[in-house]
Amino acid sequence: MSSSIATTRFSVLDRSRTREGRTDAEALRDTVRLARELEGLGYHRFWVSEHHGVPGVAGSAPTVLAAAVAAATRTIRVGTGGVMLPNHQPLVVAEQFGVLESLFPGRIDMGLGRSVGFTDGVRKALGRDKDVADDFAGQLDELLGWFRGTSPTRVHARPAEGLHVPPFVLAMGEGAAIAARAGLPMVIGDLRNTDTMQRGIDHYRSHFRPSPWAREPYVVISGSIAVAATPEEARRLLIPEAWSMAYSRTHGTFPPLPPAERVETLTMSAKERGFYESGLAGQLAGTEEQVTHQLETLLKETGAQEVLVTTSTYDREALLDSYRRLARITTGMSPA
Repeated sequence: MSSSIATTRFSVLDRSRTREGRTDAEALRDTVRLARELEGLGYHRFWVSEHHGVPGVAGSAPTVLAAAVAAATRTIRVGTGGVMLPNHQPLVVAEQFGVLESLFPGRIDMGLGRSVGFTDGVRKALGRDKDVADDFAGQLDELLGWFRGTSPTRVHARPAEGLHVPPFVLAMGEGAAIAARAGLPMVIGDLRNTDTMQRGIDHYRSHFRPSPWAREPYVVISGSIAVAATPEEARRLLIPEAWSMAYSRTHGTFPPLPPAERVETLTMSAKERGFYESGLAGQLAGTEEQVTHQLETLLKETGAQEVLVTTSTYDREALLDSYRRLARITTGMSPA
């Protein structure tokens, strides 16, 4: 194991992706089962995501799902990647994480994003406009104020006030600058556009202002990583998500994940094929030896302290095998 890999934390974000022919309930239970498996493999964190009204994602209530994950595990850190702060009142978010931290002390992370609903219909249902994300920095400051007890309203967030729940900013667009000004750890991706990612990391580090939450910059890079016995098997792990993303870009809806073998028989338009091939390109995928080399290069270039793996695929057994192989690379632990 290289020194850069040995000193890097490895964590997982599971987005509770639904699969063709399977229910949302199965997707949520799959997420909880995966967390238990990954805890045994030595992963540092396990995060869940927030999506509303998306046919291909069951995870609509991340703090609720995080509670289920934390209850089913013992040592792995549990959090969100992330709660989309513009969708919520900061007081309610503080209360939710205060409850989580009170129930599972020392294990909860608060990953926060600035995206608003996926479609106009979802945004209308949430009572939010696109421009509400423009005040993410203000919403973030208000949220952290509830933990510090500094709200000018004289209201106190129970049981959040006085608790320490580590906040992370999901850096999309202006997120890197906001994370730097607030002095918070930053999660940034994706691995398909490393030049843009590196610019965000450089800006974050050069503009970082120490805060009570973090004295120094802390960079988490995120993206899909697929490890298998052969390069071809690793690439097949990426096929369902690449097609689903391509379909969403060309049809406006994000479908459940199909089996890779069905995708391989589909006829795609030129536009759809372009998005599909783009989705397969630039990911970290291959055998253990190949992914080890790719990780070494990426970590040396970015200087990241942590990697958040976000792989989704139809075949959950193959996904777990990929995580076992990655654990063998990153922790020296043999697959079970």
